Amino acid sequence: MNYKFDTSDLTRRLKRTFDGNLSYRKLFLVLFIVAVFLLYIGPSFLRWLFGQSEPTKDQTMRCMDDRLTPFYLQNLEYNVNIRHQNPFPHEYDAIPYVGNGWFGLEVEHSAHLNIFRGRALLQPVNFHPIVSVATDNMFREATVVEYLSGIVHRFQCFSEGYYASYQYYAHRTIPSVFVQELQLTNTKNQLMDIELIVPRISDWPSATVTNIKLQHGSTILEYQVVSGAVDVPPTPGSKEQSQVRLVSIVARKLPRVITLKKRGTTKMELLLTINYSEPVGHDQFEAYKEVVEKQAIDAMNKALAAAEYGEHGAYNSFKRDHIRAWNALWETGFHISTSKAENTLNGNNINATMYAVVSHARAFEYEQSVTAVRKDEISRSLTYAEGCYDSYHTLQAENLWRQMSSFEEHNALVASWMLTLEKQGCHNLIKAGASGIVQAMVLSFGGFRFSNQHLELNIHPKYLHRDYDFRRLNYGNKTHLNISIAVRDDNKAILYVALDRSDRNYYACDAGCLDDPIQLRQSKLTFPVKLTEPVTSILYITSDRKHMEDLRHAIHIQEVRVAPAHEMHILSLHKHGHHLGGLPTLFWVSICVIIIVFHVFLCKLIVKEYCEPPDKMRYRYSKP
Repeated sequence: MNYKFDTSDLTRRLKRTFDGNLSYRKLFLVLFIVAVFLLYIGPSFLRWLFGQSEPTKDQTMRCMDDRLTPFYLQNLEYNVNIRHQNPFPHEYDAIPYVGNGWFGLEVEHSAHLNIFRGRALLQPVNFHPIVSVATDNMFREATVVEYLSGIVHRFQCFSEGYYASYQYYAHRTIPSVFVQELQLTNTKNQLMDIELIVPRISDWPSATVTNIKLQHGSTILEYQVVSGAVDVPPTPGSKEQSQVRLVSIVARKLPRVITLKKRGTTKMELLLTINYSEPVGHDQFEAYKEVVEKQAIDAMNKALAAAEYGEHGAYNSFKRDHIRAWNALWETGFHISTSKAENTLNGNNINATMYAVVSHARAFEYEQSVTAVRKDEISRSLTYAEGCYDSYHTLQAENLWRQMSSFEEHNALVASWMLTLEKQGCHNLIKAGASGIVQAMVLSFGGFRFSNQHLELNIHPKYLHRDYDFRRLNYGNKTHLNISIAVRDDNKAILYVALDRSDRNYYACDAGCLDDPIQLRQSKLTFPVKLTEPVTSILYITSDRKHMEDLRHAIHIQEVRVAPAHEMHILSLHKHGHHLGGLPTLFWVSICVIIIVFHVFLCKLIVKEYCEPPDKMRYRYSKP
C-alpha cells in the first residue's frame, strides 16, 4: 500500500488541534515543551548551528577547582582568603603570610625570613626557607589563608599530570619552629622525577654553614646550621652606633630531585627552627654565636620530639596545639554586615588586616617556654586597659585599611596599626602580645574606651547605619561583654548588651545616663541609641553602680534625644549597591505572573487568528 504525503491534510490537522476549542491544559503543555526545548536543547542546537564548541576546562583548572572546593564556603564567610597567582577580579588581593611574633615570612618560593625589629617583624634575614617544586612548564597556583588556624595552604597543578599541596605555619606554642607540609601526587601510571627548590642563602656575607645529624624517632636525619649577623640600623636621630643580631637557623637537608611513585602520593613534614639574640655590638659576634646556635639546635630537638610520630598521633597533637592557640586568639572578634557599596570596608578586609597584625605579635600565654610569672604579668596587662582606645573609631581611618598586595604594603600597614594603637593609649595591651592586640583592635573599631572605672562606647550615631557585633570584649580578668548594634525596620539603630561571663554585677546606661542603671545579664538587653548636645558616648558600662549614678551629674549635657533615623538612600546604598533601594520579592513575583499571563493570552489570540476556518473568519468580519 502506498501512502502519499498530503500537506493540506497535515495543515487541516494542525488547525483542528489549535482550533478555538484549545484548552488551557493543552496550551500549558505546548508552552512547557517549548520552554524545555529552549532551556536544554536550544544552547546545544545554536552551538551546533553556528559551529561553536562548548567551552571546556583544561586539566590544571579542574585540578585547582578540586583543591579549592573545600574552602569556598569559608571564603564566602570571610574566614579564609583564596588568592590565585594572578588574582581574579573578585578576589581580595592580600599576600599569604605566616608569622607568630618571633619570625614571619610571605608564602612565596623566593620569600625570606623576617625577625623582630621595632614594633613588628621588619628585619629581613636573607635565608629563603620555602621548599617548592621547580618547573618551567605550565601550571596553576593558588593560596588559601586560614585565619582561624594560622595556616596557609598552597596548591600547584601541573600540566604533566601531577599536583602539589603545601601547608605552612609558624608554630604558636613553640615560636622558633616553622613547619612545612608537602604532599606531591602523581596521577599517571609512570615514575616521575621532580626537581625541588630547597632552602638557601642569598647575599648574607657573614653566614656560615655546618652540617649536623639529629634523631627523629628511629631515623637519623641530616640538618644544616646556618649562622650569621644581621645589621640592626640605629634609631633615626639617635647617637648610638649600629648593632647586629646573631641569627642561627637549623633546616633539614633535602635532595634536589625526588622520584614520585606511580599513581601515588609522596609526603614530607619539614621543620625549621630560628633563634636570634638581642642587638649587640659588632665586637660581640663570636661570643654570642655559639650560644645562639646551641639554642637553635635545642629548639629543633624539642620540636622533633614533639612532632614524633607514634601510636597516639603525636604529630597531630603538635599541629593541634598550634591551631588551638590561634582559635583562642579569635575568641574576641568583630562582625560587620556586608555592604554592596563601592570602596566600602567589609569583613574580608577587616579579617585580613587583623590576621596580618596579629601574625606580628607573640601569644605569650600559649608558649611553652614562658614562665608562670611572665604569664601572670600578661594577665595583669590584659585586665588593665585604662585609656585604650582614646580616639575616633578606626573603621573610618582609611590609612589603616590599605591594600596588602605586596610584602612592602603588608609591613607598612602592620607598622601603622602598631604605632596607632600604642599612641592611642593601648600600650599595656600591646605588651600582653597577640591577645592584647586583638582586644585593642576590636575596641578601636567601635571607639570603645576604658576610662576611670567604666567602659564607654564613643561613636557618633550617624555612623551606625550598618550592623555591628563586638564579641567577648574583655572587662577585667573574668568578665566578657557581647555588644551588638542593629538597624531596625524604622531605620533607627539600637544597642544590645549581654554578659558572656562575669564575676560580679555589672550595670549599663545609655547616652547621658539620665535613666537609672540597668543590671546586665547573660541574655540581651536593649538600649536606645541617643544623641546628646554636646555629643557624648552612647553607652556606659561599669561594675560600680554608685559610679554610674554619679556620671549623670558629671557628663553635663544640654539636650538628649533618640538618634534620628538614617536616610533611606544611605541604607539602600549599603544593602543594594545603589540609592534606589530594593523592591520586595512579592513585587517581582507579581511582575513575572503578569508577563506570563499576558504571553499566554497573546499566544491564544494568535493561534485563533491564524488557525480558525476561513468561513468563520468571513462571518466574523462580514458586514450585516
